Amino acid sequence: MLSLNKIHHIAVICSDYTVSKHFYTEILGLSVLQEVYRSERQSYKLDLAINGNYCLELFSFPDPPQRPSRPEAAGLRHLAFEVDNIVATQQYLSERKIETETIRVDEYTGKRFFFIADPDDLPIEFYEK
Repeated sequence: MLSLNKIHHIAVICSDYTVSKHFYTEILGLSVLQEVYRSERQSYKLDLAINGNYCLELFSFPDPPQRPSRPEAAGLRHLAFEVDNIVATQQYLSERKIETETIRVDEYTGKRFFFIADPDDLPIEFYEK
């Protein structure tokens, strides 16, 4: 049997690197581990962490094609972050002019959650601990 340890990272290709970098670092608070410009690909690669744990790569490429997000499209559905306080998280994002969905309750776990969209309309979920 294959033995997986954990999810190592998730990669996101953005259409506007500066806007997405600001969103993920300044709004969501992920920390920068490393930023590299790859001239041969005309691409930035930004390695991001949560609480010191490497988790997300942000890429820029010249003119990436749009990926359908809604209605539900095949492929990655959303990125989810665990938070301690769902109400405080929603309030924090709203204060920064980030549109949030209504807080819902997971019918199977009883935990609360809600969604936002990143600058490229990638659905992001916040799920209470």
